[in-house]
Amino acid sequence: MTDETPKPPAKDPMKSFRGVMAGSLIMEGITVALALPVVAKLGGGVGSFTGWSVIVIAVALIVLCGFLKKPWAVPAVLVLQAALIAFFVALPAVAILGVIFLGIWLWLLWLRRDVARRMAAGTLPSQQQQPQ
Repeated sequence: MTDETPKPPAKDPMKSFRGVMAGSLIMEGITVALALPVVAKLGGGVGSFTGWSVIVIAVALIVLCGFLKKPWAVPAVLVLQAALIAFFVALPAVAILGVIFLGIWLWLLWLRRDVARRMAAGTLPSQQQQPQ
């Protein structure tokens, strides 16, 4: 191995990062499901199109946890965020959840990009020489 090529980290930070993303999806799915009483009061009831849409999005968020290794998973998460924000017309309270979690996901994606950049540069702590 040359000095120009950084050594790989001892543990894959992206594997750990998928755990962070899965935890975020679970929290978001629970939060969206907890919006159902709001839908029942203000959105025409749980049996309405709005209610079923919120249920489908909450379930999709939780199911998506199992597919985070797939290359289409992150775009799917962003599409679900857009779907939540689209509720602004029918039920602004649900759209606010979408805006909040979109901000969280954009921050997580920035962190992932930063870790990948630091890993490529060899500046992660686990890539540093340990004193002997």
